[in-house]
Amino acid sequence: MTVSRTLHSVCALDCPDGCALLIDIDEHGRGSKLRGNPDHPVTRGFLCGKVARYLDHEYSSARLLYPLRRIGAKGEGRFARISWDEALDEIAQRLHSAANEFGPESILPYSYAGTMGVLNFGGMDRRFFHRLGASRLDRTICSTAGMVGMNDAVGYRYAVEPEQFRNARLIIAWGANIMGTNVHLWPFIVEARRNGAKFYTIDPFQNRTGKLSDRHYSINPGTDAALALSMMHVITRDGLEDRDYVQRHTLGFAELKERVREWTPDRAAQLTGLSAQDIVDLAREYATTRPAAIRLNYGVQRSERGAMSVRTIALLPALTGAWRDAGGGIQLSTSYAFHLNANAVEKPELQFQSRLGRESRIVNMALLGEALTTLSDPPVKALVVYNSNPAAIAPDQNQVRRGLRRDDLFTVVLEQIQTDTADFADIVLPATTFLEHTDLYKGYGHYYLQLARPVLPAPGEARSNQDVFRSLAARMGLSDTCFTDTDDDMIRAALASGHPFLSGITLEKLEQNHFVRLNMPAPFLPFAEGGFGTPSGKCEFHAETLDYQPPVESRHGDQSLKSRFPLELISPKNDDNMNSTFASRAENNALTDTVTLHPTDAAARGIRPDDRVRLFNERGECSLRAVVAATVGQGVVCARSTRWPKLAGDGQTVNMLTSQRLTDKGGGPSFYSCLVQAEKIS
Repeated sequence: MTVSRTLHSVCALDCPDGCALLIDIDEHGRGSKLRGNPDHPVTRGFLCGKVARYLDHEYSSARLLYPLRRIGAKGEGRFARISWDEALDEIAQRLHSAANEFGPESILPYSYAGTMGVLNFGGMDRRFFHRLGASRLDRTICSTAGMVGMNDAVGYRYAVEPEQFRNARLIIAWGANIMGTNVHLWPFIVEARRNGAKFYTIDPFQNRTGKLSDRHYSINPGTDAALALSMMHVITRDGLEDRDYVQRHTLGFAELKERVREWTPDRAAQLTGLSAQDIVDLAREYATTRPAAIRLNYGVQRSERGAMSVRTIALLPALTGAWRDAGGGIQLSTSYAFHLNANAVEKPELQFQSRLGRESRIVNMALLGEALTTLSDPPVKALVVYNSNPAAIAPDQNQVRRGLRRDDLFTVVLEQIQTDTADFADIVLPATTFLEHTDLYKGYGHYYLQLARPVLPAPGEARSNQDVFRSLAARMGLSDTCFTDTDDDMIRAALASGHPFLSGITLEKLEQNHFVRLNMPAPFLPFAEGGFGTPSGKCEFHAETLDYQPPVESRHGDQSLKSRFPLELISPKNDDNMNSTFASRAENNALTDTVTLHPTDAAARGIRPDDRVRLFNERGECSLRAVVAATVGQGVVCARSTRWPKLAGDGQTVNMLTSQRLTDKGGGPSFYSCLVQAEKIS
């Protein structure tokens, strides 16, 4: 097949790498090959296995092409084709009815990061729902606990840039499966190791990254703060802190030293499952190796004490002075540095022009089950879902599904393929992929701002989120001029924040160059000379608030629960899924049909490899195929997420087991604080 031209695009999926793409277009205008842009300093010419096959998704026979109206029972997934005019008229009428009878807060948007594009993630949709006075969604499903933890530790959530990892002499991946969820960081780690660096992993599950590490620390779930506190104990006890950095750029060191005195390695060993000597050795090596980098990822903050875990880990570079060095410090997310004008894009002031005349209530997306079944004054009567698949990804799925089955709940779903959530919809609208619309992209694993234009035509009658919410605004008589803004108008508004990091970055420059590094020093050393985002400008330890408490659902938590459900379930991302995206691929469904048990736990239950295993607790159950391996510690089971329930043999997944209990701060879900029992299925 002849390549007629090559176009630029950007991967919009929920991954820190934010890859710059090149797509070959054949003589028929069809995409023939997708690859990484070799000129992008982080993408460097290659793609993950998930996105390298994205054209399979783009041209899938399962793509939704036309608006649909439900003709079967909710959850059956039976629909009939309708026109866009019929769909928009019905949605507008039902939203009007809900607002008139119950108030506009009875309307709930539900969305997350099915696309990371600034506009289609949160642009015209935000304006639309603000103007209606709909309930606001607290989008906590992924990162809020970690964001609060980083804020508490350093104020400004800046991070060591990925290119600097090549300079490190010690790299610790803490709750970070780099090979599965951040693969474009890996070449920099390989380069560092060739120069003599050590690479360690800390995780309850020895995933692909852990198997490639120089040393894997198999920590008990939810005990990360205990390990960090004990490392501080060793560092301060042995005088290994960077005294000059501590004196000049921190506050509260004396109180910190006293506070961590009780966190001996022996005490932490009892909680973490690591040996006391391992804790001592790790702390000493971290404190005495320069540069030392920590890649901290979101696995840590999906525990009930996730915010405290992130905070304590994020204090370590200030204690050791690691921020001084190129290749030293910590990376959780780089997204804070993209100081776009979010208010100009989302226009939250429109709430005051709604019939409410005030800010509307906030509904936590991690509590969707409760919101759909118990929320009142007003109850949720209309649900609009886009960029998300809550009938797979939300915790406590049995309660979520009870809510989605309500006959009095009007549900609209914007989607590319008919997911479990679409099966519950009253109206389904066909959505574009990121290859089919314009958007602006900020990364959370690098510091490059990117622009993408449509490179392929949308199939059938698919429309972008931007177009759908513009059309709905017009159908509902919302005449505010902001609803006629073009995508380019909104991108220009986003760039016009006045922040120095965006100085000189214009739509025209992005159009010409496709990606532009933020206007910041190279190398970027955010806290080399202090400058923390705190009242004092220093890293404020606030030792009196540092603490560790076991999650309720853990081996050291509620013992009455543990007596009935003695195993700690973690459900990390499947390497070949992107949350629930790509979960419809047959091979990915097979990968998420497994649960890994430690040999001791399996033997005690008569479970052998490939046996069917019933995992259960008081919230639900699911059936999975057993993998017996010491890649998890004793008392831990690991089942990869996120499976589509309708593709499971029993229609059940691990999110039938996870709870709606929230994290200590940030209101995030505690997916990895979950007690279960396992038994062999005869």
